[in-house]
Amino acid sequence: MSNEKDSDSQRESRRILDRVAREADSSGFATLGSAVDAMRRQANAKTPHDVDPIEYWGTKIGRGLGLVITIAIIVWLVAYVLGGF
Repeated sequence: MSNEKDSDSQRESRRILDRVAREADSSGFATLGSAVDAMRRQANAKTPHDVDPIEYWGTKIGRGLGLVITIAIIVWLVAYVLGGF
């Protein structure tokens, strides 16, 4: 009985420590840096040329539009925060 109680206590302690470590590690710049890296990898992802041409060009156009829209939203947000719009 005591061994089972210790085991439950240890599991709970590990869960709490893992949660604290995740929350302490999630600094803004580290999260932003990993998001930018993920977006860069996605934008530079290679599409095989042996797929359907419509799918190939649709993917390229979609990635381009996504990048343009993202940049436009960021510019708008910065302008809004600074009081421009």
